[in-house]
Amino acid sequence: MPTTAYLPPIRRPRRRIGRRVFDFSTEIVVMGIVNRTPDSFFDRGRTFALDRAVSAALAAAAAGAGWVDVGGVPFSPDTPEVGESEELDRVLPVVEAVAAASDVVISVDTFRPAVAAAAIAAGAAVVNDTTGLHHPQLVEVVADSAATVVVTHSRAQPRQHFPRPTYDDVVSEVKAFLAGRVQRAVDGGIPEDRIVIDPGHDLNKNTRHSLELTRRLAEIADLGLPLLAAVSNKDFVGESTGLAKPDRGAPSVAAATACALNGARLWRMHDVGAAVAAARMVECVLGLREPADLRHNMS
Repeated sequence: MPTTAYLPPIRRPRRRIGRRVFDFSTEIVVMGIVNRTPDSFFDRGRTFALDRAVSAALAAAAAGAGWVDVGGVPFSPDTPEVGESEELDRVLPVVEAVAAASDVVISVDTFRPAVAAAAIAAGAAVVNDTTGLHHPQLVEVVADSAATVVVTHSRAQPRQHFPRPTYDDVVSEVKAFLAGRVQRAVDGGIPEDRIVIDPGHDLNKNTRHSLELTRRLAEIADLGLPLLAAVSNKDFVGESTGLAKPDRGAPSVAAATACALNGARLWRMHDVGAAVAAARMVECVLGLREPADLRHNMS
């Protein structure tokens, strides 16, 4: 095996999540995105219909996604309010159908404990909470299950604006926040090997903040937990390049690659096929895996 580039070490990198086993010391796992919403910021309802949501999840798995992230409520507070019962109606049928058809890991993007509990019972193996464990009962729900939780940096109340965020040092402040929320999860009974961290690109941050996080992501990965980079088609990608949402695919992969070079081991991406191909290349560059084929100048 070639010499591996320096990467912050991950404690307990080999993990069983749902029906799959991942080794985050040797692989980058791509998470496909399935929004069962009519007003998500990128796909604008393309997978709102149940059959389309299920098909999109299974297509992501077929394209190489290790797991799929199913959400029923947009993060943006500029979209109409979605009640708990409606969120359940949107999310649960997708989780049930995908779990019945595939062993792909399913995460549910929610901050509500009742939705998380029902989704876990339906077959979800991960709770992706973009509010940073804002609701204390969410810790109890995950602790009482076998599920993994994604702990994300976010300063605002759920679905509330956080205008003109400021930081003295965004990286050290995000790192401290995540360390504190991880400790809250562990104290609440969630084993460390069921925790993933996400620095929350764009969440209560401006573009300069997100770029600084990307450049110095190794400092956050040094917490020793698998780190998720959720960068696909986000505003910081658009503002950095001047590109509209439909044209942000390539720079999104570039941003994810930069995150991987600094320790990220999970990518949340819209274009799963392109992301998986890029991830396999980055794994080889980092020395995490051997090339798929060795013929050039070998004879």
